[in-house]
Amino acid sequence: STMRKRKTTDSPHSSTDQREGKEELRLKQEVGLISGVSLIAGTMIGSGIFMSPEWVLHHMGSPASSLLIWAACGLLAMFGALSYAELGTIIKESGGDYIYILRIFGSFPAFLFAYTSVILVRPAGLAAVCLSFAEYAVAPFYPGCSSPQVVVKCTAAACILLLTIINCLNVRLATSVMNIFTAAKLLALLVIVVGGLVLLANGQTQSFQNAFQNTTAGIGAVGVAFYQGLWSYDGWNNLNYVTEELKKPEVTLPRAVMIAIPLVTCLYLLVNVSYLAAMTPSELLSSGAVAVTWGDKVLGRWAWLISLSVALSTFGSSNGTFFSGGRVCYIAAREGHMPDILSMAHVRCLTPSPALLFTSAMSLIMIISGSFTSIVNFFSFIAWLFYGMTISGLLYLKIKKPELPRSYKVPIIIPIIVLIAAVYLVLAPIIDQPQIEILYIVLFVFSGIILYFPLVRFKCHPRFLQRVTLHLQLFLEVAPTTRDAN
Repeated sequence: STMRKRKTTDSPHSSTDQREGKEELRLKQEVGLISGVSLIAGTMIGSGIFMSPEWVLHHMGSPASSLLIWAACGLLAMFGALSYAELGTIIKESGGDYIYILRIFGSFPAFLFAYTSVILVRPAGLAAVCLSFAEYAVAPFYPGCSSPQVVVKCTAAACILLLTIINCLNVRLATSVMNIFTAAKLLALLVIVVGGLVLLANGQTQSFQNAFQNTTAGIGAVGVAFYQGLWSYDGWNNLNYVTEELKKPEVTLPRAVMIAIPLVTCLYLLVNVSYLAAMTPSELLSSGAVAVTWGDKVLGRWAWLISLSVALSTFGSSNGTFFSGGRVCYIAAREGHMPDILSMAHVRCLTPSPALLFTSAMSLIMIISGSFTSIVNFFSFIAWLFYGMTISGLLYLKIKKPELPRSYKVPIIIPIIVLIAAVYLVLAPIIDQPQIEILYIVLFVFSGIILYFPLVRFKCHPRFLQRVTLHLQLFLEVAPTTRDAN
């Protein structure tokens, strides 16, 4: 086995082993139910609902079919989160998909997931959210014209650096930021919902007449529409990445899921109805920033509030993405699949600062080279590839190991539906509209084989890495951590 064995204790705080005289360092259990709901809802409500509606409508062709896609995406996210909640009560370790794949399928597929997630998927998701934050943050300074890409990318980079500082300083500070920004973005969405209801009450229902006209039926188009819609729901499994930092995870995890995801789904549907009440489908399709166009039409001179709200929303979402994304890197390193330095925590702040700094660096590279739409499509393809693998692992446990203790069980039909959807979302765009970029992504995933066998399987580590790790430990003031025995 390539997994390193570590001592375990039960205390959620750093403690001292009297028998060996060695201090044990661990991440604190700081995330309760409210913070858990905020982490899920706060990460989900980000850039997607303000940028994806036009793309869902573009691929589906009609208002009614686009609303059906939004509802179906919410249902699929709920089913997926409930399935992950059961996994989280069986395997009570942080790391989400990575730790589930590792414990169920073994070291090799888990390494491929960690390699892809840490290098590509998580940084790409964070970069996409920060780019959308930057678009809305700088838009008021360039009225009537497009914002310069240099300014947008520099603002997105500044956002990532600020998030790095917040998350490296204190877990409680990071969760407080999540709670505050989640409340702010819920308020912003309620403003849009109420505005839309007022418009509907005043008879602005033109978009809903012949609402299914021009609907697209191609499997590829529907798959890409799902990608754009599901991007807005991404974050539904974020709580599974911080299981070890949850207070009473067997209770908090399923409860937070059952509160957050239906709330977000209802808000998304009402917000889309509001957009369609304020704009015709053609106006919505031609809008570069749907929420800003809605604000111009409905709020008049107060439209700047929408830009501000969207900027706050995307900043809060990027904080949640960063919070959970750094944990994947940290847990993978703790299991021996990444350099040792990434498995360490700051001795005073008790945060996985090396992993957070690495995630930050990779995200900055993504910002330099990527655009929002391309990042979303490729992120979604690879994410659902691994979601499908994780869900198949749950089905294996339910069928082959029903005796495993679990405080929460999901009906088996739910993970089966999620698995079918994952297979569809991976294969449909390839079959209908194959793109060479998807081949590049698959090749990138399997390029991990080149690293796995020498570095993980046979542990061929250059000696200078030990000296580098020691110097980095001293510079960053970090030390190895322990974990709870679950």
